Amino acid sequence: MQDQVLTELGAALVAGSLTDEALLAETAAHPVLPILPQANVIKIGGQSLIDRGRVAVFPLLEELVANLAHHQMIIGTGAGTRARHAYSVGLDLGMPTGVLSILGTFVSMQNARMLHYLLAKHGIPFIEPVQFAQLPFYLEERRGVIFFGMPPYIYWQPNPAVGRLPPHRTDTGTFLVSEVFGARSMIYVKDEDGLYTADPKKEPAARFIPTITVEELLALDLDDVVVERSVLDMMTHAQHRRSIQVINGLVPGNLTRALNGEPVGTIITA
Repeated sequence: MQDQVLTELGAALVAGSLTDEALLAETAAHPVLPILPQANVIKIGGQSLIDRGRVAVFPLLEELVANLAHHQMIIGTGAGTRARHAYSVGLDLGMPTGVLSILGTFVSMQNARMLHYLLAKHGIPFIEPVQFAQLPFYLEERRGVIFFGMPPYIYWQPNPAVGRLPPHRTDTGTFLVSEVFGARSMIYVKDEDGLYTADPKKEPAARFIPTITVEELLALDLDDVVVERSVLDMMTHAQHRRSIQVINGLVPGNLTRALNGEPVGTIITA
């Protein structure tokens, strides 16, 4: 290649080593483009919401539809109880983490397809990873899409530090969508008001935490946190998604308040 067609950084990358920390630092010199800055990524919990059936799902979907005129929404689904059963069978059969990731992906996809059929009359499409390049069109035309929350790592899921369960599941997959596209928000819709010092279902005396930083949360070293720990790890290096919000989707109006930027639930920042 002729030198004149390369930027200074380009020439350094061609000639240098991609393990050189000083060179890697130079790649962060320019700001990162937010691709979909008006979109809101919403993760609907599998075990916390979808597994409860129509009593939990129908009111939440009505609230989603009511917000289509005001907000663009990329809606991801959790896997829930069925994935846990699949994991247990796979573990008993000796399946590695990458195969367990495939099992969880298909359960998350089942939940996404069910929500898609419920929202089909409103023109909300179900999309797979290969269709993400069409997100701008779908959001402009229909204001929302449904996708399965598991990141499409399948066999390439990293092994966890402990055990064999896939460490990057649906909380992580939806977070990565929000981060990569530079979305306006990342909202986790669960069946609890947000983060507590312990699981409030098991310990009624657990203290609610409305706001906290990732550093403060990690320092608490809680046995139970409201999102996957890999999300917290990724937030520390995030370029766009420096905050997440966890709300109780069983409370009418909470999602609308979160979409409108109100400090409902718990807000975790990096």
